[in-house]
Amino acid sequence: MPDKAGHVDIDLERSAERIDHDVQSLTGSDYTLSAEAIRRYAYRPEYRATLDYFTHAWQELGFTVSEDPVGNFVARNRPPGEPVFGVGSHCDSNRNGGRWDGTLGVVCALEVCRASAEHGLDLPLQAISFLEEEGSGFGQMVLGSRIVAGRVSEQELREQIHAIDDGRPFWEHAQEAGYEPARWRECAHILDDLSGWIELHIEQGRVLQDTGRRLGVVSAIAGYVHGDIRITGRADHAGATPMDMRADSGVVAAETIIELERLARAAGSGTVGTVGEIEIAPGLINAIPGRTRISLDVRGPEDEAVHGVIRDIERFAQRAAAERGTKASYSQRQTVPATPMDERLVAALEAAASASGESFTTMISGAAHDTMCVAERVPAAMVFVPCRDGLSHTPEEDANPADAALGVQVILGAISAMVEPG
Repeated sequence: MPDKAGHVDIDLERSAERIDHDVQSLTGSDYTLSAEAIRRYAYRPEYRATLDYFTHAWQELGFTVSEDPVGNFVARNRPPGEPVFGVGSHCDSNRNGGRWDGTLGVVCALEVCRASAEHGLDLPLQAISFLEEEGSGFGQMVLGSRIVAGRVSEQELREQIHAIDDGRPFWEHAQEAGYEPARWRECAHILDDLSGWIELHIEQGRVLQDTGRRLGVVSAIAGYVHGDIRITGRADHAGATPMDMRADSGVVAAETIIELERLARAAGSGTVGTVGEIEIAPGLINAIPGRTRISLDVRGPEDEAVHGVIRDIERFAQRAAAERGTKASYSQRQTVPATPMDERLVAALEAAASASGESFTTMISGAAHDTMCVAERVPAAMVFVPCRDGLSHTPEEDANPADAALGVQVILGAISAMVEPG
């Protein structure tokens, strides 16, 4: 049983072994499209096999397993209507993914449930694995949890969100996989009984590794804006057109990229800005770029700073384009607000981490997570564990199951402190 500080003793070695076994098992050929990386997206056979793996594991613990109308996975040990504490993450992958991102959070949710039973805690628990967190199937990040939170419209699901591979709408794919997207509004009910929520995830950065900490307690998740700047110039011959007679969209793009770096630094407050995609047409070595598109990813814990950078970079691109006889326009793909974590739950995690005697830090997540959407309705927090050299979204991704087991112990301590009287 937990002590007053919310500390729970578990067999960390045994938990680490089980976590490692589950993570490694899910790298098998049944669970990924490729032997070179982890590639599994919603409604693919490999994703179905992964859900079946978790279904079997939770049913062995006596949990009831179900899926909502679009395929978010739920396992719980209490009848509907009774309060439960939520744990989980996602088990889809990036298109060049590693074995730990997301999947570790679902595996650790499973281990929380196992350890709760083994140590006689009998905590009221509900695990969730959200659909399409990475957006690798349909190009929309945190899609499953956004559906649960009502952050999408039926028109988007029917007409605007399309599969990356074949261009067909999300709605058609969901129906073909045996789900009922017409009932998508009912997905919100999977949060109805939750008294709290904790997601464990690899950090996806180097802060924990470089400071020698084994755990991070997340106090806020940065919001983000995704968009594109399109510059239209003139695709003249690279040799026959003098430098002072060009309308080069590529040069404007380059200037804009450098200005984005300056603006993000100047904004402070942890704001970051990235151009990760560049498309140039006609894309020939001997042709001046007539059209260039650059993507924008601007993130930070303060929404005002993030949106200020977006406004300023749009204005800069338009001015820079006009100076070079070109035109620039901005279009937004997606915006998600910054999300503070629940102070009481963060404090419970900090107390449990402190009671463990291991090193930890309280930090902000720069990456987006499903917890952002859960936190609209449920007190929520996150726990980070280190990943080697901060690598994520790559087959090189690596983490230590022993750190994950420690995270499980801390989560159990925090939940015990939250659900017990007083």
